[in-house]
Amino acid sequence: MAETIPHYVVITVGSTGDIHPFMRLASAMRALGRQVTFISHSYHARLVESAGISFIGLGTDDDYLRLLANPDLWHPRKAFGAIMAQYREGIEQFDAAIRSIPAHPHLIAIAHPFAIPAAAIARERGVVKSIAAIYLAPSNIKSVHDPLTLGPMTVPAWMPMSVRRALWRFIEKGWIDPVAVAQINAARQPLGLAKVDSLLGHLAQAPDVSVTLFPAWFAAAAPDWPTPLIAGHFPLFDAAGDDGFSGELSAFLGGGEKPVVFTPGTANIHAAKFFATALTAVEKLGRRAIFLTRERAQVPAELPASVLWQPYVALSALLPRAAAMVHHGGIGTTAEALRAGIPQLVTPFAWDQFDNGSRIAGLGVGMVMQAQRLRPGRLARALQTLLTSERIHLRCQRIAAQFSAPGDALALCREIEHTITRE
Repeated sequence: MAETIPHYVVITVGSTGDIHPFMRLASAMRALGRQVTFISHSYHARLVESAGISFIGLGTDDDYLRLLANPDLWHPRKAFGAIMAQYREGIEQFDAAIRSIPAHPHLIAIAHPFAIPAAAIARERGVVKSIAAIYLAPSNIKSVHDPLTLGPMTVPAWMPMSVRRALWRFIEKGWIDPVAVAQINAARQPLGLAKVDSLLGHLAQAPDVSVTLFPAWFAAAAPDWPTPLIAGHFPLFDAAGDDGFSGELSAFLGGGEKPVVFTPGTANIHAAKFFATALTAVEKLGRRAIFLTRERAQVPAELPASVLWQPYVALSALLPRAAAMVHHGGIGTTAEALRAGIPQLVTPFAWDQFDNGSRIAGLGVGMVMQAQRLRPGRLARALQTLLTSERIHLRCQRIAAQFSAPGDALALCREIEHTITRE
């Protein structure tokens, strides 16, 4: 009887912001009495295991840190090539990790899009029974419909569908597939598996169900998104809880007006210009600020008493005590600022950050300024607008009210299981 109960293998990559949502799902599955195995970078072992989740690590901490050390990872045009450079090895490591799990007739993969090719190999080899694709941000799903943001480029609403489809074909055939497809097939061919000819096509077709971890008011489902599709919610999860305030931070927060919080994301160690610009801008405005980054070296060596550096603070606890936030536009950070009801200035570097930023602007709760175009004067003017606009603050309060009824992770997991097991 026990073997008829699914065993979930959660497979993901990325930074802390990518790991937390999958931890929320894993914790909910465990609360339902399901066995869960989490597979990701070994670097995240302590974080995941601290939540009581069984963990299989890939690679070494040095492997992960070497990846983060590549500045191309945060370049709008070079980032995809940087992450794909070792994609075959990643797929093979995921496959080996999945096969190391004791055989189970109902092993279900809960997979980040980049992990779908490995999950598909495991299913074709009879190890995994079903795959649920998890999409953390809207731009992770290919669509020709508005709002259409392709990296730093926003496609105008008047652009005909024929042109949009042609644009996507150009991007896939000229940029995405030449880098990714060869890597995927290099992992598949030695196993005697058929070639794939399109990364995005493979990601859309391989899963048995797709799940969006953001609410419809942030991004409604597009007509060309994959089906079956389960619409979820922001899976806000912070392993640090509310106990992460140092004495220094508590004293700072109690010592004056609410600060502006700045962060380029937990994984970005190439943001020295971001923090230097931020320091000049807040001094120009006479505002207090908190700089969040684990890499102290990218923060100006000398900080005035009005600016505090912290390596990490749980945003769920910090942001309700902040005046505004300036950040990279990662989906987890974006969601936490929405929940806190504070204005946001999104400074996208790469990946989904451009699209997330455009949606923040569209909701009327913030502004967007590309990281490469960040200048002290422009930043100071944007912050002044965000901090003084009654309209923006009212919109922030209305959006924050959407979080009064938190999403039910247990119900979402039940729906995922029901959809997969009825297939």
